[in-house]
Amino acid sequence: MLTGTQPQDLRTPTAPTGQEARAAARVAELDRRLGDPTDERNELSYARLLEADEAGELSGPGERALDELGLNADFVPRAEGGRLERLDTLVRVMRQVFRRDVALGLGYGVTSFMAAVNVWTAGDAAQRARLAKILTGGGKVSVAYHELAHGNDFLRNEFEARPTAGGYRLHGAKQVINNASRADAWVLFSRTSPAPGSRSHSVLLVERDGPDPDSWQVLPRYDAVGVRGCLLSGLRFDGTPVPASALVGEEGKGVETALRAFQITRSALPGMAVGTTDTALRTVVRFALGRRLYRKSVMDIPHARGTLSGAFTDLLTCDSLSLAATRAVHLLPEQTSVFAAATKYLVPKVLAEATQELSVVLGARFYIRDGEHGIFQKHLRDLPVLSLGHAGSAACQATIIPQLSRLARRSWFSDEPAPAELFQPRTDLPGLPYDRLTLASGRDALSATLVAAPDRLPGASPEERAVQALALQLVDELGQVREASRALAPEDRTALAGPAAFALADRYAVLLAAAAVIGVQQQASHDGGDAFLADPAWLAAALHRLARRLGRRPAALPASVDDRMHEEVLRRFHARTSYDLYDTPLAG
Repeated sequence: MLTGTQPQDLRTPTAPTGQEARAAARVAELDRRLGDPTDERNELSYARLLEADEAGELSGPGERALDELGLNADFVPRAEGGRLERLDTLVRVMRQVFRRDVALGLGYGVTSFMAAVNVWTAGDAAQRARLAKILTGGGKVSVAYHELAHGNDFLRNEFEARPTAGGYRLHGAKQVINNASRADAWVLFSRTSPAPGSRSHSVLLVERDGPDPDSWQVLPRYDAVGVRGCLLSGLRFDGTPVPASALVGEEGKGVETALRAFQITRSALPGMAVGTTDTALRTVVRFALGRRLYRKSVMDIPHARGTLSGAFTDLLTCDSLSLAATRAVHLLPEQTSVFAAATKYLVPKVLAEATQELSVVLGARFYIRDGEHGIFQKHLRDLPVLSLGHAGSAACQATIIPQLSRLARRSWFSDEPAPAELFQPRTDLPGLPYDRLTLASGRDALSATLVAAPDRLPGASPEERAVQALALQLVDELGQVREASRALAPEDRTALAGPAAFALADRYAVLLAAAAVIGVQQQASHDGGDAFLADPAWLAAALHRLARRLGRRPAALPASVDDRMHEEVLRRFHARTSYDLYDTPLAG
């Protein structure tokens, strides 16, 4: 491993306090305990994690370490005795796990978080207290949305919780549930009425020790191409009685509860995965510096250098959108639905594409499943899992599409830009307002940040002029999306819309990412805390890639932009700091 000394850093002029101090300390604590993953003497090294993956198991030492760290408490609100106070902080904490092993991140705890959010959102005091006790005591909770016969179409789910005197009887099966075989409790999305429509479904919290063990069973484990250590199985119930106290929220409001919970999980999970592509980039930088071709290092080859800088740019873009989405849950909860869906749709997609592009630089070593570069192949297999499931890409687009025409009429080019705090990674936030999350609002302050940008961006340097030109192109793109959204036929304003509406949702998600990077750079420039984030070079690089993603053909960037990005890629590699917005010191 190449090492170096980080130059004197003027990026944090004052010591952090309050929420940021707790967040930074928690991230450092996890990284320190998990250790240097490139050191094969470490029981949580990439080599040991790859061995567990080959065996189809979660890392035993990894789970023990996370138990010792009390990671489950990070999924429990402070009001319930846990550590959860900020969603962006949870993302930073879990990024330390995901950069080592996606399966460990999902299999140890994120599944519990995805289940628990339903209870934090709609559960009563007794349910919240009980679930908090399970999690802070080291237990696990599974969430069961899936029925393979119906995929993302919740309204057709057949699993039943038939109302009876004093409670419900469970009938049917749920498939592809992470940790179903070892969870202490399950959150079950269930049909409580045979009538059609969204009011026929409810959410239940069922503890494993409660039901008659002869009336339910765990189904066989599924083999998976990615996250092979995760324990994916299913549950089948045959008239299993559960008490009325198992109902989470009101009967018939299961769809609403799930969709509100998705706003939190869709915002958070993609940002955790940024750590996975961070590791992929770090692995390829190490290879490019050490491998020689044609009498020079791979790093000296222009295509390789550009690919590495492009992946770094994509990481910053993804983290910017993740930051805006997670902080919007606190600051703009009424608008979070569309931001969360766009984040969950776009970020895993961009991360997977960036990792795939990096594989070209790695060459034949990309196929190797062990050794120094084996972690790259594992991460490339694991990343696509994050785009699947109950909150998969199509489901996220289907959340956006019905809102496009309303946004086009009520919001775009008329709303006020988002508050500065939305783009400030280290600024304190109010608590999570679960009760203010709404399914749709018709407002979008994030895109308004893009619309306002051309008048607010400086234009003195070549890099700043490039940013201004790109911002104008992207505002024009938003105008085209607005007109196309207004013209959508009624049948194209639903989840059953045609391909053109799904393409509009894609374009809109890219524009939200552009707004996010503009907001982050503007605030960094205003605050003066991080010299690199304040530099317009990275913003120019990010907007250029996003414009090209939209099919635009923007003018070539000044050579200084590529030079600045390449310089930062090398600086962070040698300094062992993260390739995200936080530039966090890493164990390896």
